[in-house]
Amino acid sequence: MTHLEIVIKLLLSVALGSIIGAERERHGRAAGLRTHALVCVGSCMITMISIYMAQACVNSGQQCDPTRIAAGIVTGIGFLGAGTIIRERASIVGLTTAASLWTVSAIGMGIGCGFYEVALYGALIIFFTLVALGLIMRRYLGKKPIKIELE
Repeated sequence: MTHLEIVIKLLLSVALGSIIGAERERHGRAAGLRTHALVCVGSCMITMISIYMAQACVNSGQQCDPTRIAAGIVTGIGFLGAGTIIRERASIVGLTTAASLWTVSAIGMGIGCGFYEVALYGALIIFFTLVALGLIMRRYLGKKPIKIELE
């Protein structure tokens, strides 16, 4: 991987993660633009590192499993997302932000391994889901995004 490829991957990660984060920021969520951008860049970096490590293992004749690192990203981001879920009186908020953090990490992983199409289409679909479906919910269902009520 050339230096230019590395920089392009990281810049694309920060751009796509920022788009999703800006939508969350617009709604006043704790995990906003910077958090989403950092999660996406971090996932991209970890994925590039795991690919580099796998190639180094193959070149040295050793065996390794780069998918273990990807599994760590998925688990770790799930834990980070859980921190954005808050109980407010009799309801729970933050589930959408947790989901957006988790999906932004997948965007970073896609960019990190060079699967740009998945990252780009995924970012567009995530952004559409957050913006357009939120508008549809408010307009046609006459309500804000659902809060889960606790008994």
